[in-house]
Amino acid sequence: MNKLKGIHHVTAITSSAERIYNFFTYTLGLRLVKKTVNQDDINTYHLFFADDVGSPGTDVTFFDFQGIEQNKKGSDEISRIGLRVKDNSAIAYWEKRLKYYKIEFEGPFDLFGRRAIFLEDFDSQEYAIFSDEGISGVIGGIPWKKGPVPDEFAIIGLGPIFMRINNLERMKTTLTQHMGMTYKESSNKYHLFEMGQGGNGASVILEESNLPRSWQGYGGVHHVAFRIEDKQELDQWIRHLDDIGARHSGFVDRFYFKSLYTRLYPNILFEFATEGPGFIDDQEDYKILGETLALPLKFRNYKEQIEKLVRPINTVRSTIDFKKEYFDE
Repeated sequence: MNKLKGIHHVTAITSSAERIYNFFTYTLGLRLVKKTVNQDDINTYHLFFADDVGSPGTDVTFFDFQGIEQNKKGSDEISRIGLRVKDNSAIAYWEKRLKYYKIEFEGPFDLFGRRAIFLEDFDSQEYAIFSDEGISGVIGGIPWKKGPVPDEFAIIGLGPIFMRINNLERMKTTLTQHMGMTYKESSNKYHLFEMGQGGNGASVILEESNLPRSWQGYGGVHHVAFRIEDKQELDQWIRHLDDIGARHSGFVDRFYFKSLYTRLYPNILFEFATEGPGFIDDQEDYKILGETLALPLKFRNYKEQIEKLVRPINTVRSTIDFKKEYFDE
């Protein structure tokens, strides 16, 4: 079994593609690197927010399924999306920024020796911002150069991913024996696991819970994807899942990366995703990432029909001169 390199992306569900675009662009300061559709439901937008160039390990993505109910929080779910910043001074900056934008938050506080803030968006989707200060491991991404957050304080990728779990021992076995992660330590109800080089971009935090099982909807996470190198490693993971008798999707070509899906623990969807090819492609160069409705090759002959199914959202930012926002005491 090859070692997982870290978190690749997290996909959540939003009640509004427009509002999540505004929240991630103007409040969190992440770059929309691809505006496309759900490849299994072309009526639904799929928005990818990431670092300046769409590096693996930096993107949070959203579906906006129409008519879906709100997520019912509970056990056996991916409960909180972790993000990361360079150091503790960036956490202090985010205290000021969140207050300015009237976003309620908890903290800052220390968890596993890492400074962190907890917050929620308009759908009650849960997030955490973690400091990399004193934490070695998988490297972060590149701040969005044209975004509103100063580079030294910007979110540079995904941080620890939280899962609220009813059967802790079963999930421990899943992460360590079936996925090759390493158990690191516990702190009250939280349990830290790492993969690859470790650090914030390669951590999973389990939270013990006796709540009833969650029910997926907007304001909740759809799945988490883990980083693998290439198609060869993906094929090895397919054989590994076959060997342990796990049901899975088999190879899935997502155009921007290659994927494999499985539920190694009830109610939680895991994905294994390759490092490339990435989001800079023949449809969009670096300057206009996320500004057009981009489609994988298999859908391009149907672009006219798809454009009639999804409402237009103006995501042009290359013409906007964002002022870097500092907040004085």
